[in-house]
Amino acid sequence: MQIWRVNVNTQTLEKEAIPSTWEKLGGRGLIARVMLDEMDAKCDPLGPGNKIIFAPGLLVGHMLSSTDRISIGGKSPLTGGIKEANAGGRTGYHMASMGMKALIIEDQPADAGYWVLHLSLADGANWVKADDLAGLGVYETAAKLVERYGEKVAISLIGPGGEMKMKSAGIQNLDKDRIPSRIAARGGLGAVMGSKGLKAVVFDNAGGQKPALADPEAFKTAQKDFTKSVMEHPQSQTYRDYGTPAMAQMTQHFAAIPTHNFSRGTFDEVEKISGEAMREFILARGKPSDPSHACMAGCTIKCSNVFGGEDGKVIVSPLEYETIGLMGSNLDIHSLDDIGRLNWQVNDLGLDSIEVGAALGVAAEAGLMRWGNADDAMKLIDEIRAGTELGRKLGDGAADMGEAYGVERVPVVKRQAMSAYDPRSIKGMGITYATTPQGADHTCGQTIRAKVNHLEPTVQKNFSLNAQLNMAGYDMLGACIFAGFGYTAADGVIKRLLAARYGWNDLPDNILQELGKQTIKMEREFNCRAGFTAKDDRIPAWMMREAIPENGAVFDVSDEDLDNIFNDL
Repeated sequence: MQIWRVNVNTQTLEKEAIPSTWEKLGGRGLIARVMLDEMDAKCDPLGPGNKIIFAPGLLVGHMLSSTDRISIGGKSPLTGGIKEANAGGRTGYHMASMGMKALIIEDQPADAGYWVLHLSLADGANWVKADDLAGLGVYETAAKLVERYGEKVAISLIGPGGEMKMKSAGIQNLDKDRIPSRIAARGGLGAVMGSKGLKAVVFDNAGGQKPALADPEAFKTAQKDFTKSVMEHPQSQTYRDYGTPAMAQMTQHFAAIPTHNFSRGTFDEVEKISGEAMREFILARGKPSDPSHACMAGCTIKCSNVFGGEDGKVIVSPLEYETIGLMGSNLDIHSLDDIGRLNWQVNDLGLDSIEVGAALGVAAEAGLMRWGNADDAMKLIDEIRAGTELGRKLGDGAADMGEAYGVERVPVVKRQAMSAYDPRSIKGMGITYATTPQGADHTCGQTIRAKVNHLEPTVQKNFSLNAQLNMAGYDMLGACIFAGFGYTAADGVIKRLLAARYGWNDLPDNILQELGKQTIKMEREFNCRAGFTAKDDRIPAWMMREAIPENGAVFDVSDEDLDNIFNDL
């Protein structure tokens, strides 16, 4: 394995040995280490001092179920701090089979314009002008690149939002079916990629092979135990049947589904946008719709979906709960077809549907669209595509929209929009939103399944801490959160897999949390260098004052709990 380092100014590639302090890191943790070692934390996120880092997790490359994810990171133009966003699809697997520990992209081109960077084992780095792709949406761009480079490559690419340097721009990745549906969405990393003059990076793993194993037989046994645990876990079947939209009824039960720009916690039409309703639609409409779709080869859970219309054509793939919450109930829209069409447009722009959904909620609050009107929402998305002044504000996210239009009810932490779990009703989730170095991000420490009274403020801290450490550990492994069902059920399987993969025989029994601790400590150090303080680890003041009407809850976790959550790392 090597570090591949690309300079976009000189258009050069260097392959380097892995520093000893990077060897036992991967994914999110390796990104944090690179940023601490090589970057000025106060750099301009869209300037030459920022880097964009692609890092497969430690267990990527062997088709372990739900464990071939790619982490992408850099300094966020949205939060101003450290950012890692991860995705499924092909990219992580291809990088691992090409012997890439990480791809570090640095500097800034001297001239305007966009390039496709083609990376291969045979030829190294090849630069191709992307004049024919500039301004095109993600779907058309991906189709042209697959036609050009073949169906076996992996591709990471940006849409018009990334080209316009919008703060909600993500980086799309091809799924196993060559659809650019797997987005490293959060924090504006697509804008960073755009600032590097890159429309796409193509990973051509021809001639590559799976990473070497220190003990193939032990790895095979551990992999078998892990897969068995995943398949037998009852939650895996729930996600196979309903995917993440299964969460709609659950958040409704807790009065935590964002409704009418987070002014309520229940949605009268929730049954129409639930996982159950989606499954009925998909099964009734038939192929190409599919309720159980794998976003990456080898995944046995298949929690993704292909959502098609009555005309037999795909509307979008996938349609996830977080998008349903932010672009559905949050806007008072109750048609899955409408939400799916809005989702497709946002995907094609290469933007984060959570951030755009929250920005649209602020727009509705400001009177720029009618509540429940999907046509109005689509017209605002058209403004984004056109790059108008309003469109750019929407593309820059909810915080910018609130400031521009004088709206206080803006659901953000560190300027990043909250996902579809109201922190007043799920207070452990609120602690995660407030304290994770990543900005409000449910994937950094989900607590909705914790066996706790979610309305009791004094007992949430440890649940959030445990979830944050576990998730940072999974992000270092390259594992989807749903892989956790197998990793926790199979005895010591993470330690066994790492030992068999690398020959590391000195790992602690609690290796997952140790990986998480390392990651979060490094991320907090970067943010400290960037100027973040305890005041940044707070839920918005209006959520501490304005109650959820269904249960009277405000966010009332103490500042002491927020300030001390990581004291023992």
